[in-house]
Amino acid sequence: MNELEYTYAVARIRVLEAALLSDSVMDQLLACKDEEQCLQLLSEKGWGDAECGNDIEAILKREEEKTWEVIHDAAPDLSVFDVMSYPKLYHNLKAAIKEVCTEVKNENIFYDDCLVPGQEMLSIVENKAFERLPGQMGTVAKEAYETLLQTRDGQLCDVIVDRAALEAIYRAGKESTEKIIQTYAESTVALADIKIAVRAQKTGKSLDFMKRAMAECDSVNVDRLAAAALSGAEALREYLAGTVYAEGAQALEESPSVFERWCDNRMIEAVKPQKYNSFSAGPLVAYLLARENEIKTVRMILTGKQNEFPDEMIRERIRKMYV
Repeated sequence: MNELEYTYAVARIRVLEAALLSDSVMDQLLACKDEEQCLQLLSEKGWGDAECGNDIEAILKREEEKTWEVIHDAAPDLSVFDVMSYPKLYHNLKAAIKEVCTEVKNENIFYDDCLVPGQEMLSIVENKAFERLPGQMGTVAKEAYETLLQTRDGQLCDVIVDRAALEAIYRAGKESTEKIIQTYAESTVALADIKIAVRAQKTGKSLDFMKRAMAECDSVNVDRLAAAALSGAEALREYLAGTVYAEGAQALEESPSVFERWCDNRMIEAVKPQKYNSFSAGPLVAYLLARENEIKTVRMILTGKQNEFPDEMIRERIRKMYV
């Protein structure tokens, strides 16, 4: 890839970064007395469009669309971003398998902005044409499909597909020459493994369950992580304290919501250094992740306002912004 192509693309992203919401803007949103004031502030920041009106879901969806429109328009090589859509791709697989196996129809459960859009995925599962799926996904799809049919265990189906998604992300990171994709993959899998351990410890899941759900990565030892979770909350924090995710142990001592916030903040901190690499896809990927984090945080604030949660409860969940 010609470095000049990325220089041009990064220059465009630099301009757009100025429109990202800062921590101070999030504080302004939190200070709004109600949902209506929040939407007014977001409108002033250019969120949504005329067709969205005051429909929160429409506004948030439109912001997601705008983000990908920017990436499609600016990126010299869109294949770099395939890995970023893997969560949506594997979500489509889970949704399609459950819809076919349970014969229960659900509206608006599929994503169309990924390698296999929703209706195509549904058709593949209905016809058991798993060979049409990319890479190793066909084998996983068949296993998850047959497991759900035989056991009617939706959680087990989820575990099979979710682990496959993590492994696909990790392979993409290992195969990529882009430093930020390597960082994204390592962080995504490690943080997912830690979340699995935390939730398994709280709900009393077995060691076998954790090992089946976790994916291997370099920065955490899944065997030690699972064993620590099985031994209790203190043992789990002690294990994390000896890794590069030591701050996660501190967050766990505070509250579950503080821990979830730390996970998202950790990803933003991991990709921030790539912001200044003007001759690679780094700033573009970082911008995409920053926008996803921004939209997620706005959703949390709006949901809190809708449900009249105390500001302190909402603040505990607010993520750190990229700018």
